[in-house]
Amino acid sequence: VKFKSKFLVFYIWTSVTAVILLPFFVFNPKNVKNSLFGSQIVKHVTKVIEVKWLLRNGKVLAEDRGAVVVSNHQSSIDILGMFNIWHVADKVAAIARKEIFYVWPFGLAAYLAGVVFIDRNNSKDAYKQLKITSEVMIKNKTKIWLFPEGTRNKDFTKLLPFKKGAFNIAVAAQVPIIPVVFSPYYFINRKKYIFNKGHAVIQCLDPVPTVGLTMDDVPALINKVRNTMDAAYKELSKEVLSALPPNYPLATD
Repeated sequence: VKFKSKFLVFYIWTSVTAVILLPFFVFNPKNVKNSLFGSQIVKHVTKVIEVKWLLRNGKVLAEDRGAVVVSNHQSSIDILGMFNIWHVADKVAAIARKEIFYVWPFGLAAYLAGVVFIDRNNSKDAYKQLKITSEVMIKNKTKIWLFPEGTRNKDFTKLLPFKKGAFNIAVAAQVPIIPVVFSPYYFINRKKYIFNKGHAVIQCLDPVPTVGLTMDDVPALINKVRNTMDAAYKELSKEVLSALPPNYPLATD
């Protein structure tokens, strides 16, 4: 009951906020400032579901410049982590799969708030959408936030292979990549329906420059960024897990 009720509270809170803000978003559609405004309301549900977020090295997100932010993807509550640090990054356009758009009212509000929905099954259309977004990124110094794993990672020990879309965008636009690593959600155990109180560390790593790189350099760039993020993830795992009681029900149990 506790497990399902916490997710239910999160979804209801998000949906109600979307309904309330929709009329305001309509008058200024697809403005990333809408996302910033909405995030400052939605993020307070964190207190209800008893999750604390700790941001480290946030200064790299605060710089006023276009950049591609890449982070690992573990759960739907990743969005809460993003919302809790959205004000630091300020101008952010998140990239999400098209299916989320149809989860109304949240999907519609997200669209009006500047979230870019792409069809992962249509690479040509997805590339077109990302190209348009990257032009906005450069012009308005907006950060694009993507999950290069492409899907939620159920492996508690390492990151999934990265897809190349985010890196193609960064190289084409010659903007830096900002790796952001979320520590493992040790407090959620889906198999045992456990959702305890807990905390997550959001570690911003040093930006990776792409100036001078070409598309031929993308595979090496992906390996470099993924290896760096994977190492950081494992270090964060050791940190948060070593402080837990020996009988704590982890997500891998």
